[in-house]
Amino acid sequence: MNPDVLVRLILLLPLAGAVLNGVVPLFQPQFRTRETVIGTLGTAVVAIPFALTLYLFVTFGGDPFVAEFFSWMAAGDLDLSFAYRVDELSLLMTLVVTGVGGIIHLYSIGYMHGDEGYWRFFACLNLFIFAMLNLVLANNLPVLFLGWEGVGLCSYLLIGFWYTDLSNSTAANKAFIVNRIGGFAFLLGMFLVFQELDSLSFDVVLSEGPSLPTETLNWIVFLFFIGATGKSAQIPLFVWLPDAMAGPTPVSALIHAATMVTSGLYLLARLSGLVLNAPVVMAIIGVTGAVTALMAATIAIAQNDIKRVLAYSTVSQLGYMFMAAGVGAFFVAIFHVVTHAFFKACLFLGSGSVIHGMEEVEHGLAHDGHDVSDFDPQDMRTMGGLGDYMPSTRTTYLLATLAISGIPLTAGFFSKDEILFKAFEYGYAGGETYAYAVWIVGVLTAALTAFYMVRSYVLTFEGTPRWPDADTHTPHESPSSMTVPLWTLGGLSMVGGFIGLPAVIQGGDWNWIHHYLGAKYGGPVAEASIKSHVPLALEWGLIALSSVIALGVVYYAWSVYRTEGLAYDDVLANRFGGMYQNWGDAYHWDDFYENVVVETVIDGLGRKAFAAFDTRVVDGAVNGVARLSQGASQVLRRTQTGIVQNYALALVLGVVLVVGILLVGV
Repeated sequence: MNPDVLVRLILLLPLAGAVLNGVVPLFQPQFRTRETVIGTLGTAVVAIPFALTLYLFVTFGGDPFVAEFFSWMAAGDLDLSFAYRVDELSLLMTLVVTGVGGIIHLYSIGYMHGDEGYWRFFACLNLFIFAMLNLVLANNLPVLFLGWEGVGLCSYLLIGFWYTDLSNSTAANKAFIVNRIGGFAFLLGMFLVFQELDSLSFDVVLSEGPSLPTETLNWIVFLFFIGATGKSAQIPLFVWLPDAMAGPTPVSALIHAATMVTSGLYLLARLSGLVLNAPVVMAIIGVTGAVTALMAATIAIAQNDIKRVLAYSTVSQLGYMFMAAGVGAFFVAIFHVVTHAFFKACLFLGSGSVIHGMEEVEHGLAHDGHDVSDFDPQDMRTMGGLGDYMPSTRTTYLLATLAISGIPLTAGFFSKDEILFKAFEYGYAGGETYAYAVWIVGVLTAALTAFYMVRSYVLTFEGTPRWPDADTHTPHESPSSMTVPLWTLGGLSMVGGFIGLPAVIQGGDWNWIHHYLGAKYGGPVAEASIKSHVPLALEWGLIALSSVIALGVVYYAWSVYRTEGLAYDDVLANRFGGMYQNWGDAYHWDDFYENVVVETVIDGLGRKAFAAFDTRVVDGAVNGVARLSQGASQVLRRTQTGIVQNYALALVLGVVLVVGILLVGV
């Protein structure tokens, strides 16, 4: 099959689904209730591109090719095509986007059943996938930026999907505004690239960019890194991601697992040739990732909303990916993107299944006259014992919990340990001291991750029910349209990491993921080779250390929460005191932005600095134009006499004037 045709289909099918599901119901309102047709169409236009991408993936020969659609911009030195690039990185990311995205679409068929905005939801989901595919397949920075802003727009629509609730609209606005900061930095970086290279094509940027002056290159990479912190929720621009939980759970899974939040990491990986030549910025990336990972992990320990635990977990795992980028191991960061997509999507969809069941309990309690004004179907303190009623959800959530905890041979074990090893190796063989600090923080974060994830599992599924009248009102397992995706992702959470197993390929101690990405994204220590620079005994020792820590923490968390339940939260609160309170309050980041940035800087200084200008210049100009219009209208209204003869005279005079101008030749 012609690769150009396949690329067009991969991109255009989700767009066609968005148009059909979004436009047809506007003109045919009866179509809005055809849930089977809408859900099947919405899922198919993502599943088919996955199959087409899989074909390209299997038949890929190793040489990148570009599919050009049309000439987009041609002005001066700028000659830009609307073109898409198919190579190792874009194929792998497209598989994740369409594969996990397709599973989330399938899950949404059951989850969104009965919602009056069902058609609008699937239209937005399809449009989101289309925008993400533009991002990962782009052959130049402007096309990538188009997808970058496209996923931002779609996230706004999906986070605020239930817009009649003000908190949802507020969360959508917050995500959109915070991401504008990163988007502005992205634009500045792109302008600087064009100024220096007269091109925005990746071929030119990656071939000529590394030879730019060091100071210029540092600024370019730093600006793109700021852009990445917005999309991939790193300090200080991570605050939008926890609030993104306001959207429907499939949206949380789509944003947090496989698509939007990995955009920033993908950008750094795509521009890895530039990043590797900016070691100062690399250190900033690695340290920022480590601090973000640790901070978010501590916050997650003190959260009681099941989706907020997973939201801060996502921020922490993204920090892990940036740690890998900060030591130059981009292929390992992408490896973790893949495994994280499996277990985090499973966890979010599992939480959605739980919430689905708890809402059933809430409706039953309300029907029997119970006061449910304080009942929160997402609060783990009102759950407990759900495993007896929701066995499929329980088992798959447990599998994903073990994977994210890094239990040996699960998907998370391979990618997490690879990140830790690459950080240690960069310090050991590369001589970069900060890499050791990154490694230490990574080990501590891994332990915290295992703790808070086991806590979330036990408080949700183990023990006895903690909701009122639990003997009468019980939840039921979700329908197969929701549990089949859960089992699929749960299975991938177990075996997905085996793409990182050692294998004898081309006569070296390579493994599959290294062979596929390592040659181009291997990092500065490897120098386009994946062979280890650490003694084998030490390497195995590091693996054993992280494995023992993961197993030990999982056992400890299971024991204390299975025995003491919620009471152990009080133990932690007493043990850590004010620090635990800060974790629960997310280190007051939102308070800082509200009180300092919004009220003091924007409202306070902004009003004082620009109040006079706004009153005298802006308002003066507006009022002046209004008065001018009013005066002119008073004059012109006198010409409207209502006398037909006057209008005829004006018409004749106009004709004479035009003829005179033509004769004179003015």
